[in-house]
Amino acid sequence: MKILLLSAYHASSHARWAQGLIDNLPHHDFELLTQPPRHFPWRSRGNSLAWAFDDQIANTDADIIVATSMIDLAGLRGMVPRLCEIPTLVYFHENQFAYPTRPSSSGDSRTNANILVTNLYTALAADRALFNSDYNRRSFISRAQTFLDRMPDQIPSGVRERVAEKSSVLSVPLEDSLFDFYDACCATEEGSTSNEPLRILWNHRWEYDKAPDRFFKALFSLQEDYDFRLVVVGQQFREAPPIFKEARRRLADRIDHWGWVEDRDTYLRWLHRSDLVVSTAIHEFQGLAVQEATVLGCIPVLPHRLAFPDFFGEEYLYPSHIDSAEKDSTALAAKLQTYLDKPSHCRTLISTDLNSFRWSVMADQYDREFNRLITETSRE
Repeated sequence: MKILLLSAYHASSHARWAQGLIDNLPHHDFELLTQPPRHFPWRSRGNSLAWAFDDQIANTDADIIVATSMIDLAGLRGMVPRLCEIPTLVYFHENQFAYPTRPSSSGDSRTNANILVTNLYTALAADRALFNSDYNRRSFISRAQTFLDRMPDQIPSGVRERVAEKSSVLSVPLEDSLFDFYDACCATEEGSTSNEPLRILWNHRWEYDKAPDRFFKALFSLQEDYDFRLVVVGQQFREAPPIFKEARRRLADRIDHWGWVEDRDTYLRWLHRSDLVVSTAIHEFQGLAVQEATVLGCIPVLPHRLAFPDFFGEEYLYPSHIDSAEKDSTALAAKLQTYLDKPSHCRTLISTDLNSFRWSVMADQYDREFNRLITETSRE
């Protein structure tokens, strides 16, 4: 099968997913076209214009098109009508309806509405839609309907149902090399049940939507009464939230590592050497960073919200207070105490088994979706 793979905002997680498809479904012939992950408002509207004049798009002989949800699919199919003849599947790593508003947002509802409508039109223009979690799918369908209900007039019935009928859930798989890395580490290192302080890991983007202030304020409340070590990694940007500077100063004597790790193996080793991986996110559609750390042996400590309950049991979740940073930090601190009280016991715990999310296990599920796309569209 020849597959045209389109990634309109080729961020790191999208790139890994796309490369995973190419590497794990070698019997298909993939042609990958991408656009850079910058200038978000323009990219979200301009990607169809750029590709409409691309000869590779205009002359494609692909059997199917697999596109990320950042693509303005309705606009692209409108400007290149022959694409309407090719079965198209859209993959939602995220949806714009469930994004929290940035604190610095100007509140320009016209800009926000434009991006939301584009996201909805893409789902409607596709023949099939896949979401990386059930939370992603649920929030898209429900919040898109809420958005439409606020519009003044001319809203057709059945939009929610049309998207629901064509959509399914299929997560982003985890590389088999992660599991191999963990096995190799365990083979060369003895397991520890010591009472040495637990090492707490933060491995998320240094941005507001990961709510780092909630994480660090929980640690501030614990530092006088509990010993712990701290590893802070994750992708950094030009302007990190101010809490990082404060935390580095106040927790200086607890820090084992601070900052971005360029080398992949070194990064994975820090994950393996940590005991607890924490999230305080107010936006998460799957949580690949947490899943990676879990595969490497960390016990996840996560809020009971977003996509986390789709993948992790109640024992790993603390009560969510998404609208109250103070209550959220307090709930996290209470959950952390249960582990910090008994470090040796914590180190005997076995984390969630994520083997079912290996690429080697899930590749066939993607294959079935691609074949289903052709079968269903050929009947229409």
